[in-house]
Amino acid sequence: MRNLAFILAAAAVLSSAQVPKPPWASGASPPAKSNPAPTSPAQQPASTIKVNVKLVNVFVTVTDEHGAPMAGLVKDNFELEEDGQPQTIAVFDKESALPLSIVMDIDTSLSTRKDLPLELNSARRFAHAILRPIDAMSVYEFSEVVSEMVRFTSDLKQIDHAIDHPRLGAATALYDALYLGSQALESRQGRRVTVVITDGGDTVSRVDYKEALRAAQEAEAVVYSIIVVPIEASAGRDIGGEHALVQLSEDTGGKYFYATTVPELDDAFHKISDELRTQYLLAYYPAQRLSDSDFRRIQVKLKGVSDANYSVRHRTGYYTTKSKF
Repeated sequence: MRNLAFILAAAAVLSSAQVPKPPWASGASPPAKSNPAPTSPAQQPASTIKVNVKLVNVFVTVTDEHGAPMAGLVKDNFELEEDGQPQTIAVFDKESALPLSIVMDIDTSLSTRKDLPLELNSARRFAHAILRPIDAMSVYEFSEVVSEMVRFTSDLKQIDHAIDHPRLGAATALYDALYLGSQALESRQGRRVTVVITDGGDTVSRVDYKEALRAAQEAEAVVYSIIVVPIEASAGRDIGGEHALVQLSEDTGGKYFYATTVPELDDAFHKISDELRTQYLLAYYPAQRLSDSDFRRIQVKLKGVSDANYSVRHRTGYYTTKSKF
């Protein structure tokens, strides 16, 4: 009987106590307040402060007064700021050692049809010149629709087949192509690059310029734009679209080129190839942020460099939250 009485008393105590549930269980209730006995300093758990700090990558291209990439720079040659505050460079690397993922966006709309075969030949030569076994390229072609002709691969035969079989159309969804290419790049490791060949027009995209730019920035994609001024002159040039591509390239740390002849097309691809072999990675953990803005501005400067006419290119900043497009 004594044992039975003890068991019933224990059950009564347990039924009246509030048993906390794990936070992921539905209907969880907060644990009952209690006054625990004081513990000695040796028994007290160490306090833990959780801070969500993300490493920020900044891909930097440095060129001299002739536009040639500057190789041989070291970590101490760079100064980095976020929103005007100096940052400590935690990672420094020469980008030629990292794998490269390239999205090739090719405009196959009506306005580029006459010169398209020449553009495709230049694009093919670029792919053969730049890709190594550790690299990969995905080919997108866009008119009124955007088509991924080949997924990321280093197989040049697959890439050649995609470039050699364009799907022609009438209208131009340029911003859609940039947006979808950036989404594809986001999960890739290493360097991420978009090369777009177009006359700059956009007529039917579902996303706009700002959405395409933000997608590229969130993917850490460097955008190179080859703006094809008709090799055989024709009317209908979209100056506004060209300016948008220029700005998008500059804001992502890339570059824009104008091409009116086949040699200029080849030269543009050659310069892109040279830059991609001579880039730098600066990465840092942001110090205390003083601004509530969703966008953080980045600035990179050089020091200890004798050539005063150099140019430094990198993305202008990054977003702290994911877009909801």
